[in-house]
Amino acid sequence: MINFRLVRHLYLFLAVAEEGNFGRAAKRLGMSQPPLTEQIQVLEQALKVKLFERGRKGATLTPVGVAILPAVRKFAEQLDRLELAVQEAITGSTGVLSIGAISSALVDTLPSLIDELGKRFPQLTVSVTEIDSVDAVPALERGDIDLAFARLEGELGTTIGALPLKQDRLAVALPKTHRFASMPRIRLATLAEEPFVTFSRAVSPTYFDSIIATCRAVGFSPRILHEVRTVATQVAFVGCGQGIALVPSSMKKAAPESVVVRPLREAVSVVTTAMAWSKSRQSPAVEAAIEILASGKVVSTRQRSVPHG
Repeated sequence: MINFRLVRHLYLFLAVAEEGNFGRAAKRLGMSQPPLTEQIQVLEQALKVKLFERGRKGATLTPVGVAILPAVRKFAEQLDRLELAVQEAITGSTGVLSIGAISSALVDTLPSLIDELGKRFPQLTVSVTEIDSVDAVPALERGDIDLAFARLEGELGTTIGALPLKQDRLAVALPKTHRFASMPRIRLATLAEEPFVTFSRAVSPTYFDSIIATCRAVGFSPRILHEVRTVATQVAFVGCGQGIALVPSSMKKAAPESVVVRPLREAVSVVTTAMAWSKSRQSPAVEAAIEILASGKVVSTRQRSVPHG
């Protein structure tokens, strides 16, 4: 239970500590000096410590006062934020919406979504952080973010909701000089002996596992030469002769001259971006984002996504 008397006393302590003078602190607080002095004495008695040394030049913090000042200041800031959140809730504003996103979503999905949310919630502040796909669900579960945009598929847990946003056909990136480079389509099984550059499992376990499972379904486990952090880096490594890579077919538009991207004969689709949220926390802004993206009201900034993260 909150001791509101103590809360008030701590605000009074903070004012005196910052002003260094009881008279100036009283003026700042809109009260006379004697009641302020009395209330500080009550606080000292309650804490059983002396907080100020009084003198002609004003009030100086004792060592104990100096020690507790940072914690009191932080507590006051948290109360101010709480008061602001309550006011925003009363007026219909949702305060801050925290979004974690892989780099491709930062370019492709978020600008239009944030613009649409701004129209619906003029006082909404959107805070965006770049994340790896592997961090999306843990960050949602901890409450570090409200929305995640990442490579996510399958069962994410009972407390996490998800909406697939973008899918793409799987293709193979090859060096321009590769013996398969002139083929219009490539059968996946013919790549069994090739060295692979793969998207790192540490960054996106779901995406990595889906690629491995796709290869095993046709009879082989890929021989992985390099694991990298982005799809763009996969293509760059292929261009340097470091192997081949299974990538979304949209990477054909971003491939350098040293790389060709050929479709697979097999029709294999992968999720390149999904939106996820925590079902345990309610937010009008999150609900609006789900509705906007589920209804297709937000159009990608590009016709097709070029995945990077």
